[in-house]
Amino acid sequence: MAKEAIIDFMGYRKVAASISMLLVIGAVTLLGVNQLNWGLDFTGGSLVEVYYADTVAPADVRSRLDEAKFDGHVVQYFGSDQDILVRIPPQKNLTEKENAKLGDQIIAVLKQSSGDAVELRRSEFVGPAVGEELTNKGGLGMLAALALVMLYIIFRFQMKFAVGAVVALFHDVLITLGIFSLMRWDFDLNVLAALLAVIGYSLNDTIVVSDRIRENFRKVRKGTSVEIINRSLNQTLGRTLVTSFTTLLVLLALLLMGGEIIQGFAKGLIIGVLVGTYSSIYIAANVLLMLNISRQDLALPIKEGADEPELLGN
Repeated sequence: MAKEAIIDFMGYRKVAASISMLLVIGAVTLLGVNQLNWGLDFTGGSLVEVYYADTVAPADVRSRLDEAKFDGHVVQYFGSDQDILVRIPPQKNLTEKENAKLGDQIIAVLKQSSGDAVELRRSEFVGPAVGEELTNKGGLGMLAALALVMLYIIFRFQMKFAVGAVVALFHDVLITLGIFSLMRWDFDLNVLAALLAVIGYSLNDTIVVSDRIRENFRKVRKGTSVEIINRSLNQTLGRTLVTSFTTLLVLLALLLMGGEIIQGFAKGLIIGVLVGTYSSIYIAANVLLMLNISRQDLALPIKEGADEPELLGN
């Protein structure tokens, strides 16, 4: 019988650890220097989407807003060269009530220069107090999710597995945030929802791998910790790849056909699924080896009474 082919994942664990460390350091540096491009949900301000009958250049729209003395505005295409999205923070010289009507003022300015050729599609306003509250609650929500994950893994498996799972989740979230910071993509509530979904997806993958590792440590009598973890990773590899592939197909469909509003969510999840698939193989398992996981850590508790004579050989 042909010997089962085993991919030596753990043989490259030091290389993988070095790459992951560089990526995490790069992500933290980007978040510190470049920061995130906070969306309107977090910063507060007005968002106006307008449609032009003819092609229009964002630079022309910017010049109109500059002439009207609007500060800090961002103008960009939104799906086509006839759809324009204008984001503008609360104006310091206006009251909150006046800022709430900023969208009407913007469309009035654009209509002055283009007349009926411009049509209002959407106008939204978020007050600065609401944006700050969302930022705080979003951060607390993510930390709470990570804490609950750690508690669940401790009760389900063991402390070393919990440390590996949480390290993998931090790895996935930080790299995803770093890419958003690098690309200057908007970070809004949709992306925050994607990050929470990434935590759930990556955790599910890590639990499947951890369950097989625990099972093999208890079942396989021979072999080092590296060999047992390698075998476990190979046994779950097919399931991991199929799950990731089918999930990515759905997310690509959302990205390509879901429209601009859902793009941030789709981008965040695509990055998270790719990084999460990698981390379920290399990060959580790597941490287990660093913590010197052994059979003794996963040994089943000995029951008093019936099993004791057998162990004593009587």
